[in-house]
Amino acid sequence: MDSMLIVMANGMADLFGKAYIIVSPLIGVIGAFISGSATVSNTLFSTLQFAAAIRLGLPAVLIVAMQVMGGAMGNMVCVNNIVSACATCGTVGTEGRLIRSNIVPCLIYAVLTILILGGMIMAGIDPAAALH
Repeated sequence: MDSMLIVMANGMADLFGKAYIIVSPLIGVIGAFISGSATVSNTLFSTLQFAAAIRLGLPAVLIVAMQVMGGAMGNMVCVNNIVSACATCGTVGTEGRLIRSNIVPCLIYAVLTILILGGMIMAGIDPAAALH
């Protein structure tokens, strides 16, 4: 029997198909937002991303790179980081406004990631192929 992450990866791969390149960085964002850390997001979801990429025949290196970039983006809107920043700067009480203002650059960054790395994937570029 497959692990829960593999079952989720197979389900997401079947659900989104080649459009998975749009979802991939958003999984990283959600993981960092919820966990408070890009590292934890990557630890939680890299296996899922890798398995989904293999199932879809997409370059796993680029899909996992999208996960890593999504985790970095998620730090921009992570509640833990926002609260810490506001406490450090003496702006307690403005956390909601700061999160709302950071959502726009986070989404722009996500779109750029999808366009650049997704474009590489659609062009057939596979960095791991050069190693074989």
